[in-house]
Amino acid sequence: MQRQNGVALWRQIADRIRTAIADGTYDQTGRLPAEARLASEFSVNRHTVRAALASLAQEGVVRAIQGRGTLIERRDRISFPISSRTRFTEGVAGQASNLEGLLLDAQEEAASPEVARALQVGEGSAVLRLETVRKADGRPLSAATGWFPLPRFAGLVDAYRRTGSITRAFALCGLADYLRARTEISATHAEDRDLQALGLTPGAIVLVSTAVNVDLDGTVVQYAVSRFPADRVQLTVTGG
Repeated sequence: MQRQNGVALWRQIADRIRTAIADGTYDQTGRLPAEARLASEFSVNRHTVRAALASLAQEGVVRAIQGRGTLIERRDRISFPISSRTRFTEGVAGQASNLEGLLLDAQEEAASPEVARALQVGEGSAVLRLETVRKADGRPLSAATGWFPLPRFAGLVDAYRRTGSITRAFALCGLADYLRARTEISATHAEDRDLQALGLTPGAIVLVSTAVNVDLDGTVVQYAVSRFPADRVQLTVTGG
């Protein structure tokens, strides 16, 4: 444990345990070691271990049962493919029966330098920003911030409210097809804005997909930053 890196010890421990669970370290027993053993392993007191386990329990990663210890909640991760035609609905198809798209916020704003570069528009140009959450069988799988050039997609807000899907909203706005031009994937701790939207606790890890989509003429139609809970989603890059 790094005691002077600015990250609380219990968060570091929760991250280590979360990673170990994902790697299958505890698959043989289906439960975590006792608090005393974890405290010894991480060289901390049991109170710190309890704080880490409490955060994991709140996320639904583990569950404490009197007399049986801390059990690992077995929930298969959704495999989400990243390709030239990345679509949420198609990517999750067959892994969940009920898909939802929720619009949290929509604003017209001036393009920041980052957004202007990504959308290939002038800095300060009018763009539309959407904040959305996608759920599968009631479980939040992604929170996304997307920017779209105006006036081309002026009707996108109403279209998304009607469909709950960017792809179907694009179609209602006259864009029948589009391609993924670029994707960058990273991982980080969830920011405050995503804790409630994704049902996470402080210290949770999210996978971040930063993407640019273009129409069939190569014109940029969307710049998006999507965050996926690492314990629920596995991103798979494919060639299709």
